[in-house]
Amino acid sequence: MTAPPVVLRPATAADAGAVADVWLRAFDVALPTVRRAHPDDDVRRWIRDVLLPRHDAWVATADDAVIGVLALSDGWLDQLYLAPSWWGRGVGARLVGLAKERQSAGLQLWTFQVNRAAQRFYERQGFDAVERTDGAGNEEGEPDVRYVWRPGDR
Repeated sequence: MTAPPVVLRPATAADAGAVADVWLRAFDVALPTVRRAHPDDDVRRWIRDVLLPRHDAWVATADDAVIGVLALSDGWLDQLYLAPSWWGRGVGARLVGLAKERQSAGLQLWTFQVNRAAQRFYERQGFDAVERTDGAGNEEGEPDVRYVWRPGDR
C-alpha cells in the first residue's frame, strides 16, 4: 500500500486544533526529557490566537489530515513539527524547502541541544550551528542551539 500524497498549503484558522495535536504529540515524542513551559490548553490557545494568524503558517496534509506545520516570520523558521508517524519520509525536507523559498534571504532557528535528531536534520538541510546557550533565554530553561541557513551555503 502506498502512502497518500502530501500536500503543502497555507494554514487556516480551521486547522488550529489539528496543528495543536501535531505540535503536542511531536514535542512529547521528540523531547521526552524537556519540560514543556505551558499546559496543553495554553499551547492550543497560542496556536489558534498567535501562531496561525500572526505567522506565515503552512500545513502538510495527507488525505486532508494535518500531518505537519511550518511557521515562519521575518528571517526565522519559528516552528516545524511533524506527526511522529511521518518522520523520515521527506515531509520535513519539503517544508524546509518551502521555508527557503519563502525566506530566500536566509533563515535561522533554535532547537534544543538534546534534540540530536533535529540537529542532524537541519544540518542535512544546509543549516550551520552558530551559537549554543545554556537555556537561560528560553521558557523551558533547556540548553539550545541556533542554526543559520544562507542562500549559496552548500
